Amino acid sequence: MKLYYIGIIRNSSKPAVELCCAKELNSFSFFERKSVGEFMTFFSSTVAERTSPSQRQSVEENNYIAHTYARSEGIAGVIVADKEYPMRVAYSLLNRLLDQFLTLVPRGQWAQGPVTAGAIQFPELDTSIIKYQNPSQADSIMRVQQELDETKIVLHKAIESVLQRGEELDSLVAKSSALSSTSKMFYKEAKKTNSCCVIA
Repeated sequence: MKLYYIGIIRNSSKPAVELCCAKELNSFSFFERKSVGEFMTFFSSTVAERTSPSQRQSVEENNYIAHTYARSEGIAGVIVADKEYPMRVAYSLLNRLLDQFLTLVPRGQWAQGPVTAGAIQFPELDTSIIKYQNPSQADSIMRVQQELDETKIVLHKAIESVLQRGEELDSLVAKSSALSSTSKMFYKEAKKTNSCCVIA
């Protein structure tokens, strides 16, 4: 799972304007980064421009998916990630970042007129693109889900080992000459009675 781009884009007028962004392009070679960065900006601006206010959409292009959330205030948040990145985490991050942006950055700085690159400072994008590279660590619901999955694996292993021990006990009982036929019958009946409680 990889998060490449997070951007805040003014989409109230055409063409859409990137207000601020953070990019994580270290997985690309040095010579590719500029071109990939320009592609991310173009892709994000195009998708944001074509997303209606108060709507969310995910657009796939090659190995990338742009998750977009357009707000009624005239801005949109865009995350570009790989196909494995969880959609729910992306949209919850966009919602949080857009709320923070609208709270911290005065509307007069971004609502109208030309915006030069780097003019709007919003450091939350930089911290979020680093923090959310591993969505299971950054997102509490995913973290709980991962812990549940790990617990489930441990329980399955424990059940398998108990079943394996039970099968070994069956073969020992069958081979034993020390147990009378009555004891063997009792063991088999008890096992049948208890088999209703086996968790599969």
